[in-house]
Amino acid sequence: MQNKNIFKSLTLPNGVELKNRIMMAPMTTCSGFYEGSVTNDLIEYYRARAGEIGTIIVECGFVDDKGLAFPGAIGLDSDDKIEGLAKIAHAIKEKGSKAIIQVYHGGRMVEPKLIGGQTPVGPSAIAAPRPNAPTPTELTADEVDDMLNKFGHAVRRAIQAGFDGVELHGANTYLIQQFYSPNSNQRKDKWGGNRDNRARFPLAVLELTHDMVKQYANKDFIVGYRFSPEELEVPGIRFDDSMYLLEKLAEKGLDYVHFSMGAILRPSIVDTQDPTPLINKYVAMRSATLAKIPVVGVGNVVNQSDVEAAFENGYDLVAVGRACIAYPDWLDRIKQGEKLELAINSDKREELNIPMPLWHFPLVESLIRDVNLTVKKFKPGNFQEKVNDESYEFLINVELGKDFIKDMQLVNAKEFNHEISDNFSVIKNKIIESNSPHVDAISGATTQCEAFKKAVTKAMAKSNKEAILAEGGDPNDKTYDIVVVGSGGAGLAAAIQAHDLGSNVVIVEKMSIIGGNTNKASAGMNAAETKFQKLKGIVDSKDLFYKETMIGGKNKNNPDLLRYFVEHAPDAIDWLDNNGIELSGITTTGGMSIDRTHRPESGTAVGGFLISGLVKNINKRGIEVMLDTSVTEILTENHKVIGVKAVDEDGTIQTIKAKAVIIATGGFSANKQMVEKYRPDLKGFVTTNHKGATGSGIMILEKLGAGTVDMSEIQIHPTVEQTTSYLISESIRGGGAILVSQAGKRFVNELDTRDKVSAEIIKLPEHYAYILFDQQIRVENKSVEEYVSHDLVIQGATISELAQKLSIDAQSLTKTVERYNQFVDKKQDQDFGRTTGMRHQICKSPFYAIKIAPGIHHTMGGVTINTQTQVLDTDKHVIQGVFAAGEVVGGVHGANRIGGNAVADIIIFGMQAGKKASDYIKN
Repeated sequence: MQNKNIFKSLTLPNGVELKNRIMMAPMTTCSGFYEGSVTNDLIEYYRARAGEIGTIIVECGFVDDKGLAFPGAIGLDSDDKIEGLAKIAHAIKEKGSKAIIQVYHGGRMVEPKLIGGQTPVGPSAIAAPRPNAPTPTELTADEVDDMLNKFGHAVRRAIQAGFDGVELHGANTYLIQQFYSPNSNQRKDKWGGNRDNRARFPLAVLELTHDMVKQYANKDFIVGYRFSPEELEVPGIRFDDSMYLLEKLAEKGLDYVHFSMGAILRPSIVDTQDPTPLINKYVAMRSATLAKIPVVGVGNVVNQSDVEAAFENGYDLVAVGRACIAYPDWLDRIKQGEKLELAINSDKREELNIPMPLWHFPLVESLIRDVNLTVKKFKPGNFQEKVNDESYEFLINVELGKDFIKDMQLVNAKEFNHEISDNFSVIKNKIIESNSPHVDAISGATTQCEAFKKAVTKAMAKSNKEAILAEGGDPNDKTYDIVVVGSGGAGLAAAIQAHDLGSNVVIVEKMSIIGGNTNKASAGMNAAETKFQKLKGIVDSKDLFYKETMIGGKNKNNPDLLRYFVEHAPDAIDWLDNNGIELSGITTTGGMSIDRTHRPESGTAVGGFLISGLVKNINKRGIEVMLDTSVTEILTENHKVIGVKAVDEDGTIQTIKAKAVIIATGGFSANKQMVEKYRPDLKGFVTTNHKGATGSGIMILEKLGAGTVDMSEIQIHPTVEQTTSYLISESIRGGGAILVSQAGKRFVNELDTRDKVSAEIIKLPEHYAYILFDQQIRVENKSVEEYVSHDLVIQGATISELAQKLSIDAQSLTKTVERYNQFVDKKQDQDFGRTTGMRHQICKSPFYAIKIAPGIHHTMGGVTINTQTQVLDTDKHVIQGVFAAGEVVGGVHGANRIGGNAVADIIIFGMQAGKKASDYIKN
């Protein structure tokens, strides 16, 4: 295929001539107003990309206000949207490109929070096979007819807005595809059942589209159809099903069909043993009628060679996605023979006319490279690593470029099942997109994913050493401004803050994964007088927060540290929000009288959400993280820090030079000997902590003469599942759950402080209890899904059935729940004085229970610091250049930590440590 053929015109079946064979792919920008109207940023985004390119396909417009599948979506759902849409169409057309807009409805893929908490709709009441997916309401026959009309009117509005065409979105598991899928459509009427019946809906949408074109447009109006060729689900759409539908659509008349895939030459995701690209199968299987309709390819098209490969394999048109975001003048650059790299410099957003919501969308965020970074050098080449999870040994080939991760291959893939291969593929794509091994693991396959990531970490370390040696340097001569020891929330916050203040930072972590104990945090982050409280009408005060924390800590809290903590908590919430980590959902925990526990709006556990967001910020800034490396000593010279001594997993001892050290290694709850030393009465208790919480940072600092405080103050958490040590989040009780004994009775104010609730459980004859809740509490607290997935939850359709499964007297448990529900109505707990978390009755079936007992959860004691996070010696003098934050520090929480205060602690004092360490090295 010669270069000139890329620019050759193409005539569509309706006679319209496209000036070249390149389209801009439709991509989510999340840049519309909240109700779906068009913003000026969106208009300029499309204007900047129009001109040389033949056709621009504008992102999908929803046909109904219950159909938006992502925030900031644009709408085709009402006539008042036409004016704004017309501005987009005009901006594209005046530059000389054709303007097409996608038409869709998200169906069961819609998140309830995007549609005001309503339940999404679908062909059948079957949830999508993804975590926490809502079960949609099945559309009635009349509602299906109404939905078709909505598609028709959406097409009319596209015509009236001046678009040259529409692309019917029958892909990405949205509503049109849902009707055709045997997985999502299990109806018994004419719209479901056999393949012909399931095809009725997409065919009816196309027929209505043609009707609208005849009535409101002319024969030049373009009608395209996008499809996903296969589904993984069983039952699900297979490739021959797609071909069957496309043939029927072709008979009714289409101007193009558009594959929806991540790569133009992708083979089957179902028959993974067949490497044949699906486009080759498509060309071989299509009829003469379908062959007359141009076919569009999309996925990983960056350079001219990618376009040529698409044409050589049978595509007639090529849609370019992320390359058009990075290069608005992409086609000009290809004409000039440029070889392009898919990356965007961090200072180019305004120049490239990229709206802010799109800039922060993962699609684009993974492309951004900080222009201020000193990129870690690699020696290009292949590095093969052996890594293990708990069951298998993986042989992974990692290919590195000069400053990027080029590819990964699971060499011994044939030894494993498809699930492992699929997991590897997902992690590989995440790593390559973010150019970092520090990416989110797949739920349910964490240890496997960590093994895959570790292979990349090891390869990068080897390659970096070789690159330094090749340049005549010493790979063991590592020099930074600041070493941060520990990669939990405090360490990550400190590193980000120090980096942003101009410091060269490295994070050293003894474990194989980032996150520490923060990964396990579930409730949320306490703060008073925040913008999110104000938005929800919650009146709070820092003074009240201070008072309740001091009471919870039995007045043992360090007053100076606590005052700094409550005063800066709202700033920490804002800092997270400014870094893309929004904690706008609010609940309460024990010991708090006001809703001030901030968490993700979705109700998911705060820990994983927080670490994921912080790691994205670490990756974005290119901050180096050394995993499997233990710091054993802080090195000083003339009473000044000069670095740390560390040992890696191979036993290699190294010196890391630095001017300041921040210790953020967490507490010692997982160190049995240390716990028993300070609290012999806790011998034999399980711990909720990860195995790295051994107090190593305290020991390192004690070698320097650091003082400690409150070491015997060790908190036990009342609700721990004993066989797995899973902590059952306090947000469940904050959401309305109760605790009952084996006798089926309440025995405590469930939201009293943790020490008091734990003590009451221990007093019970059985020394355990059950946390009891209903479906409404489950819906509002996504952490429940994790407990369900690990078989920790017992379920009953009625309270009596649940009681039977728990071997509790049914009458007793029923009376207990009924009595509590009366208290909820009156907002007065006459038995135990509970005043918070009484949100609604426990009455929505099914009902759930988890057996719990106390477990070691938090060590309030640790090293002494001042409000500057400087570590103090035993005489309360500052140890110069040494800072600490998080659970390694004592004094903040006193004798008992309030739930939600630990997450606030790590962010507030992590930020402060990063700032003060940077100030120290500058001065």
